[in-house]
Amino acid sequence: MSISQRSRVIQLYKTLIHLGRDYPQNPRGFQANVHRVFMKNRDVREEHTIEALIAQGQYVVKELEALYMLKKYRTLKRRYDRSLDP
Repeated sequence: MSISQRSRVIQLYKTLIHLGRDYPQNPRGFQANVHRVFMKNRDVREEHTIEALIAQGQYVVKELEALYMLKKYRTLKRRYDRSLDP
């Protein structure tokens, strides 16, 4: 694993752990799953496999961000709808 790949993997791990704090169902379980998956793949040495795993992790990050944005949107919409009720 090259140094830049290593730093990208560490950054991805930190990002997922940070995003896991706001996970709606069992945030500690989510963080434990992230840790388990990273530990399972720690012995991977092929660069193309590492790149594929990084891409998969970045996809998960985007999905989590979309989930949080949707949750925020629904909360704001619910509050706005309540303020319009007489």
